[in-house]
Amino acid sequence: MKIGIIVAMDKELQQLRPLFPEDQVILQKSGIGKVNAAIQTVEMIRQFQPDCIISTGCAGGNGDDINVQDVVVSTQLAYHDVYCGEAIGHSVYGQVQGLPPRFDADPSLLEKALSLSLPKGVKVHPGLIVTGDWFVDTKDKMREIVGHFPEAKAVDMESCAIAQTCYINKVPFISFRVISDIPLRDTDASMYHDFWNTIAQNSFQVTKTFIESL
Repeated sequence: MKIGIIVAMDKELQQLRPLFPEDQVILQKSGIGKVNAAIQTVEMIRQFQPDCIISTGCAGGNGDDINVQDVVVSTQLAYHDVYCGEAIGHSVYGQVQGLPPRFDADPSLLEKALSLSLPKGVKVHPGLIVTGDWFVDTKDKMREIVGHFPEAKAVDMESCAIAQTCYINKVPFISFRVISDIPLRDTDASMYHDFWNTIAQNSFQVTKTFIESL
């Protein structure tokens, strides 16, 4: 199986590169944000024709059961910063006109992700991941997002754009996001900075275990 992995940042690439031989996966950095993520996904599909694509990296978490270093596995993905309104036809918040309101993770990949045998203490949460071009560093912004998507487990800046590109190109997709901070419990993104300074190492072992299971 030819597996593609897309990350946004050098920090994430540096964490993941030692985990995978170059002949095992296609690991590429997109840059931050939806446009960069979509461009890199298209390029990966054109150049390598992967059998599946995985988005991984860090994300802000949401929910009383979510903690830093937990992993959210996408069941669905949506945009938190898209609204096409009613003028050109009915659409729901987060929906790009003419596309599904939410993009489903590939069912077989999701089933595999939820059946992994993981070390004690490693927590994986299936759920909705929402994406937008905004680094969420205030409680007010997070409250605005979860006001539209109260069930969201994670907020990032790339996953839904990758999901949309994979949907259009009929490539199976799933996202694994390590929780780096909980915006509703944080101030000034201090959790996020502490994550990279103190506990980021070994944060992508769930992604590694998943890929080894394919």
